Amino acid sequence: MIPQAVLDEWYPVGMAAQVGPPPGRETMLLGQPITLFRDSAGIRVTGPDGDLAVTVAYGHVWACLGTPAHALFPIPEATQEGRRLVDCGVVRVKCSPLRAVENFLDIAHFPFVHTDILGAEPHTEVARYEVQIREDSDEVWATKVHFYQPQAAKSAEGGIVTEYMYRVPAPTASVLYKTCPARAGEWDVIGIFVQPLTEELCDVWPWMALFDDETPMADLIQFQQMIFLQDRSILENQIPRLLPLDPGMEIPTQADLTSVAYRRWLKRKGLTYGAQMVAA
Repeated sequence: MIPQAVLDEWYPVGMAAQVGPPPGRETMLLGQPITLFRDSAGIRVTGPDGDLAVTVAYGHVWACLGTPAHALFPIPEATQEGRRLVDCGVVRVKCSPLRAVENFLDIAHFPFVHTDILGAEPHTEVARYEVQIREDSDEVWATKVHFYQPQAAKSAEGGIVTEYMYRVPAPTASVLYKTCPARAGEWDVIGIFVQPLTEELCDVWPWMALFDDETPMADLIQFQQMIFLQDRSILENQIPRLLPLDPGMEIPTQADLTSVAYRRWLKRKGLTYGAQMVAA
């Protein structure tokens, strides 16, 4: 049985620009069949029991199978003048939706999975950084993260030490703020919005808000999809498939502080869809 806290969350279910008239697009959410379509009333999402709560933000349609416990999390940079908003399509991954978010939070894999792009040997050390669960916003944050990257973004012309901030505002969404190569003092913003199809299958919708007026849109999308496709093979081979929430099931290192906080936060809130609570 799916916990009520899970049912009452917002989840991405499609790109708003791609929603058409009936019969619309059929997909899944938390194991339930749903349909997206656009009519005179706007974008609608229907499930087995009728219309779902719907909101449209960041180029995507978000739906809730239960009663929304709160408004969708804000991303102020989405309305900041001068930014290009990039919808990067979708990647289907055979893994727990929570595993997909945790992988996005992992810094240590950069040199080994995204070699000569987001990381490279011998620059493999993850320096100490800070992690907290912010009680005022009920979000997980990692700050003061620094990592050497040969190509931090499509617009980057050489290697730089990139600063990161990671934010988890929802169980299946994460927002990354990173050094902007094109504009000093600003952050590039990269999000992943994860649609839990089932506990072991998800659609990942990458999204970006960038200061980059020169790179063709197709190149921006291709770069981000290339990064995530490199992650997919790793995600689909992780054992166990569900994300373990028992601290004794996997041994964390100093580099895993964000993952530890994320798992603790999920367990505390009862957001356990896609999680493994005890060792098999």
